[in-house]
Amino acid sequence: MEQKRENLLNLALETPEEEREQTENLNAGFLPETRSWEMIVKFHGDLRRAVAGVESPDAQIRVEILIAGYAILTVPEFLVDTVTALEEIEYLELPKRFYYSVDGFFADEGFGFASADRVCFTAVTQGPPFLTGRGVLMLIADSGIDWQRQDFRNGDGSTRIRFLWDQTLNAEFSAAQIDVALLAGNPEEQFRMLPSLDVSGHGTAVAGIAAGANPESGYEGAAPKAEYLIVKLGSADPLGFPRTTELMRAVAWGLQKAELLGMPLVINLSFGNSYGAHDGSSLLERFLDNAAEIGRTVICVGSGNEGANGGHAAGRVQNGQTTRQEFAVANYERNLRLQLWQNYSDEYRIYLVSPGRRRVEMTAPINGGKYTVFLENTKILAYQGEPAPYAVAKELYLEFLPEGTPYISSGIWTIELEPVRVVTGQYYLYLSDGAARNAGTFFFTPTPEVTLTIPSTAAKVITVGAYDALYDAYADFSGRGYADEDRTIGVVTAGLVKPDIVTPGVNVSAPDLFGGYVPVTGTSFAVPIAAGAAALLMEWGIVRGNDRFLYGEKVKAYLRAGARRLRGERAYPNDRVGYGALCLSESLP
Repeated sequence: MEQKRENLLNLALETPEEEREQTENLNAGFLPETRSWEMIVKFHGDLRRAVAGVESPDAQIRVEILIAGYAILTVPEFLVDTVTALEEIEYLELPKRFYYSVDGFFADEGFGFASADRVCFTAVTQGPPFLTGRGVLMLIADSGIDWQRQDFRNGDGSTRIRFLWDQTLNAEFSAAQIDVALLAGNPEEQFRMLPSLDVSGHGTAVAGIAAGANPESGYEGAAPKAEYLIVKLGSADPLGFPRTTELMRAVAWGLQKAELLGMPLVINLSFGNSYGAHDGSSLLERFLDNAAEIGRTVICVGSGNEGANGGHAAGRVQNGQTTRQEFAVANYERNLRLQLWQNYSDEYRIYLVSPGRRRVEMTAPINGGKYTVFLENTKILAYQGEPAPYAVAKELYLEFLPEGTPYISSGIWTIELEPVRVVTGQYYLYLSDGAARNAGTFFFTPTPEVTLTIPSTAAKVITVGAYDALYDAYADFSGRGYADEDRTIGVVTAGLVKPDIVTPGVNVSAPDLFGGYVPVTGTSFAVPIAAGAAALLMEWGIVRGNDRFLYGEKVKAYLRAGARRLRGERAYPNDRVGYGALCLSESLP
């Protein structure tokens, strides 16, 4: 086992390509056309010079320096071990696939991003100090944008998009180029001049909620005079989901543009995934914590939609008692991921029981590493990890693949934890993300706490959950945070609160790809309301000179302080709604 590489990367490198292609995550960083691996790296020193020393005439390594000792490396497969061994390399991670935090698109007509009274915008946007977001940049890194819509233009028809970077085209467009395209005679000619499309509509909806404005329809987003930085995230995934490396490139690009333009920046991230210890320890989470400290920046991230889909189970193992967690696997499941995270001080014998009641001990190699077991018509790739330089938790990773049939065995599976030595007894189990598995695959006794998705687990981002404005109550799909005050694994310390706040996330009106507006549901659409609120605070503080230090953690503190209570919530802060529902007028000093 290579200690400088995360468990998932080690497993991917040890797994044949034909098996990796069947999985959710193991092939995410592999580029078959060049037989290379894309990896996230934490480094020190002169990385370019170090890498140049191992390149061969027929294989070069691509080095993309980001920020604060983080980079993305693209390395030919046969050089991965050599690069890993470089002194300058501190740690390497595999890219992960992201999922948009969407619970539904609907066909009803609607106007306004949400009830402005619910989030206390009206008092400060329709009355003194008449905040609009003017002078603040809004980075939307997503599926792109329908840049031709009036919602993203000024009153004179010019664009409010300062720069648009389409990663799928490997092309960047300035406001001047967008304006020239907008003056073209018809949509076909406009597209020929600027061929960037939002195919799914997700990015367009998010951008509209955050800062859209259309006087003709009466639609207005949270910060209607803010200007945009738009990144259409590239994707090598056939389903169109982006990767963590593409997000990291987008964030670094946005920071550079904000510095170039001399403007404060709000970053909106409306996606995540469930792989990881959920404790802030991954390189992506640490990268975002560093990014939040650069310039005058605020990062808002959705807590995800995993709260009510049965993908997580947790508890405590007691001395002398075997703990069992049963989970159903639906018919036609092509693959499934299961993670077990535990305190390294605890020791368990771990057994897996198939639907046909075959039972096998998941006995790991002495020093950790990969092994394979077979149960019925299912192959289980297992990897037993050790604590790493950046993570104290111990992981057992299981990847379920079909063996001899198209699907893994359906029915009731069981994982058993038999205590050997119990210090804390804590354990955390996660199945594949809800978007990557059938609705009939779930834990029978799920745990809703700690279901927020990564990277909303990063400490210095503003983590945004969702509530239903109609009932003024928590939306059960919204990812929940840290409820266990004595949590003992990972970077997250006892008492750290996630989410920070909640905003409306049910039937939020947003622009679509057909010139109209539709209600949308999910934490994807709760985040841009908070991002817009952050932009309004930064306008008041930085742009207008009332508080030139109103960015970063200070914005988070003000939003928390102004949050109001919700129906059904008694103690604050809590794991469902954090400090409460966003109330902008109460957040202004």
